[in-house]
Amino acid sequence: MHKATTGNKTSSIGAGFRYSPYGPRYNPGVDYWTRVGQEMASRFPRATPEAIWIVSVLEGSGTHLTFPGESELPGISFSKEDENQLFLDRFDQLGFRVWLQVEPGDARVETLIDLVLGRYGNHPCVVGLGVDVEWHHSYVEPEGVTVSDEEAQSWLNAIRRHNTRYSLFLKHWETHKLPPNLRDGLMFVDDSQMFPSLEHMLAEFASWGRHFYPSPVAFQFGYPADKKWWGELSDPASVIGKVILETVPNTVGLFWVDFTALEVFPPDPD
Repeated sequence: MHKATTGNKTSSIGAGFRYSPYGPRYNPGVDYWTRVGQEMASRFPRATPEAIWIVSVLEGSGTHLTFPGESELPGISFSKEDENQLFLDRFDQLGFRVWLQVEPGDARVETLIDLVLGRYGNHPCVVGLGVDVEWHHSYVEPEGVTVSDEEAQSWLNAIRRHNTRYSLFLKHWETHKLPPNLRDGLMFVDDSQMFPSLEHMLAEFASWGRHFYPSPVAFQFGYPADKKWWGELSDPASVIGKVILETVPNTVGLFWVDFTALEVFPPDPD
C-alpha cells in the first residue's frame, strides 16, 4: 500500500468520488453516494472511502455556498437549506474521509474557509478543505490566477485554526498555477481530461507526481471527454486506479468524477 505524508499525519490511499451539485444529471441520495465510495475503495487493497465534496460553486464573479449563512462581503451567497449535512452525517458513521471544496471566484478564500469549516468542522469525516484553482479570481473560463506560496500558507493557516490536523488541497491541471515551493500540509489534485488514451493520461499524471514528489498527489478521472477509451474497459475505475498507483508512487487519492458516476456505478433499481 502506498503512503504519503500530508502535513503532520500519514494518510493511506483514499478512493472514492468527486461530487458537485451540478455534476450528475440528478442526485440519487445519500445511500447511493455512500455505496459509490465503498465500491470504489473496495477496488484497492486497504483503501479508505474518500470524497471530494463541493460545497461552494461558482456564481457570477463570486460563489454560492450550499448551506444557510450570512456574510457582509460581496460575492458570497447561501442556500436556504443545508444540502450537505445528511451526507456528512452518514460519512461520519461509515468512516469516510471527506475534503470540502470551494470554487471561490473573486470571493476571499479565508472567509470561505471560516464559513465552511465553521459549519462542518465538527464532522469526524472531514480531513481538510480544497480550493479549485481553476476558479481562483477566474469566472469566465476555468484558468485561475496562480497561487503564491504566501497565499497558500495563509489558506493553510486559516484551515488549521479550525483543526491542526486538517490539510489543504489545491486543484488544477497545470503545475505552474500552484505554489512553487510550499509543500508541507498540501495535497495536489490533477483534474486533467481530454486524453486520447489511457497511456497519455498516465504520462501526464506521472509528470504531475514527479513535479510534486514526495508530496501527496491525487487524481480525478472518468470525465465524459475520455469515455471514448475508458468506456471500452471492463471495470474502468479499477483499471485506471491500479495503473495510477503503479505509475505514481506518491498517489494518496483516486476520485471518479460525478459527471459519469451514474453510468459506471448504476443506482440500484427501485
